[in-house]
Amino acid sequence: MTDHCSPAFAELAQAMGFSCSETGGVVSFRSPFGLENWTLPVLGTLIIVGSVLALVYAIVRLRRHGDPTNLVLWFGALFFLFIIEPPIYFPATFGTEEYLGTMFAHNVFAVDFLWGRLPLYIVAIYPLMATTAFELVRMLGVFRRYGVFIGAACVGFVHHAFYEIFDQLGPQLRWWEWSADNEIAKPFLDAVPVPSIVVFAALWPMSLALCVQFFVGRHVDAGRSFSGPGLVWRTVVVGLLASVGVLILPMPATIMGIGGNGWRAAGYVIELAVIAVIAVMVLTRQWLRLRPGSGEGLLTGADAVRHDNPFVRFYAVVYLVVFAVLWASALPDYVDAVDGITANGDPIGNIWYTLACFAVAIAVVVAAWSVRMARSAFSGDGPGEPALTPTS
Repeated sequence: MTDHCSPAFAELAQAMGFSCSETGGVVSFRSPFGLENWTLPVLGTLIIVGSVLALVYAIVRLRRHGDPTNLVLWFGALFFLFIIEPPIYFPATFGTEEYLGTMFAHNVFAVDFLWGRLPLYIVAIYPLMATTAFELVRMLGVFRRYGVFIGAACVGFVHHAFYEIFDQLGPQLRWWEWSADNEIAKPFLDAVPVPSIVVFAALWPMSLALCVQFFVGRHVDAGRSFSGPGLVWRTVVVGLLASVGVLILPMPATIMGIGGNGWRAAGYVIELAVIAVIAVMVLTRQWLRLRPGSGEGLLTGADAVRHDNPFVRFYAVVYLVVFAVLWASALPDYVDAVDGITANGDPIGNIWYTLACFAVAIAVVVAAWSVRMARSAFSGDGPGEPALTPTS
């Protein structure tokens, strides 16, 4: 629908092989076999199936164990999405054109919303990635031992690792296209804006995790349960405050950015480095405490009750395997790229950064599996789970 198509969006769409007239309406459907390339339906299936399974597991956990944390996390991520994304997709409509402009455009997928701006898999990726990172950190007992803020920082770090494996590959495979001239997106690390690497990969999940754990998770850990209305208002508040948090957390970099893009990039790097140092230290210490052979005497206090999420343990492996295949398929064009551009005219991400993220993600998943083997009690499956008492 051309009424919703700015010149900048039209240019990005053309670069990915479609036009504004092909974006459809509020909801549009396409054959998965007619998309830009074979990786688009693979990506969509991986993310959508994973997100649905995460929702199913969250419902099952609430019904069987009275733990609503996963459900609030899942829907809180959706609330965040619908608060943050529309002004980015339609800056003219929301009065943010002068500040935001058109930062990027998604390619058209099998199911799209809002005139091609919002693929279904993007709706699904928010709760899936948030659940994966949150639950891996939770399985390592970080929230119980180190508290809400440190746990949230670890979630941001783990989410960053998983997300950047995806984020660094997308532009080359035409999953989306960034606007290289947009000042808000600058500076870039190869094909990916540094603000995306830090804000969307690390700070927003940190903000969401902090809110979920503060309003729900810590109460569940203390043995409390919630009424239906209590869960509803907490979920809404989580989505709203997480949106505010994603504006507050990057504030140091935003202030430094007054001096220019270089200063803003330095601010982002410093923030990410602080999160990384905290997370690496905490996750490593916690794994050493809980790993097989760590000693029964250490399984006391905050470590005595262990949380487990079989879905996340398995699907995190599936995610990493599928993305390893996707990266392998893109590698020949990546290697032959000249000045960061493939022969097809697509920008490439940073493979070394991606390999580091793969290493972190694999290490965390292995840690979660090893802790599962060593834990003294399954969360919700035995005496290690505290009884829940009602609260509003």
